[in-house]
Amino acid sequence: MQTEITTEEESKDAFFEQLAKLSEEMVAKHGKDFSMGALVLAARWIAENRIGQLKTN
Repeated sequence: MQTEITTEEESKDAFFEQLAKLSEEMVAKHGKDFSMGALVLAARWIAENRIGQLKTN
């Protein structure tokens, strides 16, 4: 039995595709360690609600 994909699921799939492509590009240019670190840092910023905030020093 097949179910229809919702608009939200389609949107999430599109973001996962973008994330996969970006991840592959980062690994190809800078290696796994950099890529994983960058993604973990991005997750941390999201968790800390820091996305979009400029650092002022």
